Amino acid sequence: MTKYNPLVEPNKDDWLELSEDDRMNAVRWFHECSHNDLDNDALSIHSRVHIIVENQLAMGVEIVSEAITKLIRQGLDRHDAIHAIGAILSENLFDVVRGESTEFSPQQYRRKLEKITAKRWRKGQY
Repeated sequence: MTKYNPLVEPNKDDWLELSEDDRMNAVRWFHECSHNDLDNDALSIHSRVHIIVENQLAMGVEIVSEAITKLIRQGLDRHDAIHAIGAILSENLFDVVRGESTEFSPQQYRRKLEKITAKRWRKGQY
């Protein structure tokens, strides 16, 4: 795999064979070429979230695969669907960082992924 494009599902085996550094370089390159206005730190975090979601998809995490399929079927492009899933993931991680939760809750992540729709995402409700 030489290039990353979040609009196109990467080959799962190729993705998982990449080192984390190679995944990061590929995702950052895509966003840098997309004229993204994120500063370096924000771009790093944004790219990491993309990588986590892509890893979950490549590893066959069922609820994540179901969520992306549902969101795309409802009209989001694959990149926006990754953002929707990543937003839910990030929200749960930030709860831990802020001390509002002692650990990441897979159950809460699952519930929110089951609840998210393209319509809710477009309204900022997730």
